[in-house]
Amino acid sequence: MLDPIELQVVSGALRAACEEMGVVLIRAAHSSNIKERRDASTALFDADGEMVMQAEHIPVHLGAMPAAVLAVLGEDHAPGVSWILNDPFAGGTHLPDITVITPAFASDGPLIGFAASRAHHADVGARVPGSMPADSRSLDEEGVVIAPRPIDQHTIDAIVAQMRQPQERRADLRAQLAANRTGTARLGELAERVGLERLREATDAVLDYSERRTRACLAALPKATLEAEDVLEAAEGDLRLRLRAAIGGGQLLLDFTGSAPQHEGNLNCPLAVTRSACLFAVRALTDPDIPASAGAHRPIEVRAPAGTVLNARAGAAVAAGNVETSSRVADLVLSAFGRAQGQGTMNNLTLGDASFSYYETLGGGQGACDDADGPSGVHVAMSNTLNTPIEALEREFPLRVVVYALRAGSGGEGRHRGGDGVVRELEALREMTFSLIAERRRHPPRGAAGGRPGARGRDLLDGVPLPGKATGTMRQGQRLRIETPGGGGFGDVQSAEA
Repeated sequence: MLDPIELQVVSGALRAACEEMGVVLIRAAHSSNIKERRDASTALFDADGEMVMQAEHIPVHLGAMPAAVLAVLGEDHAPGVSWILNDPFAGGTHLPDITVITPAFASDGPLIGFAASRAHHADVGARVPGSMPADSRSLDEEGVVIAPRPIDQHTIDAIVAQMRQPQERRADLRAQLAANRTGTARLGELAERVGLERLREATDAVLDYSERRTRACLAALPKATLEAEDVLEAAEGDLRLRLRAAIGGGQLLLDFTGSAPQHEGNLNCPLAVTRSACLFAVRALTDPDIPASAGAHRPIEVRAPAGTVLNARAGAAVAAGNVETSSRVADLVLSAFGRAQGQGTMNNLTLGDASFSYYETLGGGQGACDDADGPSGVHVAMSNTLNTPIEALEREFPLRVVVYALRAGSGGEGRHRGGDGVVRELEALREMTFSLIAERRRHPPRGAAGGRPGARGRDLLDGVPLPGKATGTMRQGQRLRIETPGGGGFGDVQSAEA
C-alpha cells in the first residue's frame, strides 16, 4: 500500500506527464485552432484502459476519451503502433475531434498503459469548410468518419487527402503522435524507476484515492432527489431535456429519462458526450483538486435512454451535440444543484473556402455564485479553450477584426451579477462560406436564488439578424457580428441594493 507522500508524488508525476504531452502537442501543431486556441487534450491510461490522469484541458474531450481507449483496448498492440479514430459511435465525440492512442510498453516487453491525445482539426472534409455544418442530418454529411484503425504514413495520407488543407491536417496528426510518444516515454521511465508491480499498485492507488474523495464530497450533500428541465433551440422548435438527480450514500444517479427523442438535425450526442458533461459538472460541484482520473467517476451513474438526443443511435448527425448539447447537459446538472447558468453555448463559428478553414468558439458570461460575481468573457463549461488572438487571426486568415469587446451589461442582475458576454465582429476580405452553431438565442441563461437571467446571444450579418444555426456566404466587405450571452445572476436583486 502506498503511503500518502508516495501517493502524492506518483499523482504529480502522472499529472506532469499529461501536461508535458499537451505542451508538445500545442507547440508542434500547425493549425491556429490547436496552437493558438489550444483545442486539444491529453491523458494517460493503465493497461486495463482506465484513465489514471488527464491534463486540465477540454472537458468535453477528456470525459469522453475513455470510450476511445475502450474502442481499441482489445486489439493486438505492439510497440510503435498507434491507433486513430473519430467515429462518435466507436469512441469519438464529433468528427473534427480526432483521437490518437499509443500503447506504452516496459523495456522488457509487457504492456503498461496508453497515451491518448484528442484534437479538434479545423477541417475533416464535410461539404462546408470547417466541417461544422449547421444543417447536417446524418453523420456522413459532417466529414470523414474514421473507424478505429492503426495509424501509419499511408493511413495519414489516405485520411488527409479527403480533407481541406491536407498539409495542415498532416502536421497536426504528427503533433498528436509526438505528444503520445512523450506520454509513453514518461510511463516507461516511471516503470523503470519503481518497477512494474509498484507502478500498477501506484496507479490503482490513484484511482482508489480519487474515488474515496469523490464519495466523501457526495456523502456531505444532503440525501435528496433533485429535478431540472431546460431546452435546446433546434431550428424547428425547442427540444426539452429532463434530469432527475438522486444523491445518497456517497453516490449520484443522473437520469435523463423523458428527454427529447433523437433529433433529425445535428443536436444529438453519443452517450460518451452526455456522460462527459455530467462528469464535468460533478467535478465543479465537488472538489476540482481531486486527481482527474477514472476513479472519480466510479460513484456516478448516468442514464439516458437509447434513441434520445442524449444517447443517439449510430449514424446520427452530432456536430452540434458535442459542443452545444453537452453545454446544456452541464447546465442541467448545475441548475439542479441551485447554480446560476453560464452562457450555455460555445458560439461555434467556422469560416473558409478552398484554401483555408477557420474555427473558433467564443467566450461569454459565467453565472454568478453565492459569494462572487461571474467572470466575463470566458469559455464556459464544456469548452476550456483560449480565443484566437487578433494578431494571429489577421495574419493567417483573410479576415479583419472590426470589434472585439466585452458586451457591457449583458450579465444578469442579482446580489452577485453574472459575467458579461463578448462582441466579436469580423469583416471578410474575400468571399467565403460561414457556418454558425449557437444556443441561448431564444432562451436566456437563468439566474439562481432570485437572480435575473443573462442577456440572450445575438448574431448579425451586415446588421441583419441571423438564426442561431445558420450557414451561408459572406461576400467581400461583409461583416458578421456575434454578441455572446451573459451569465445569470445569483441572489435577490433587492438584497444587492440594500
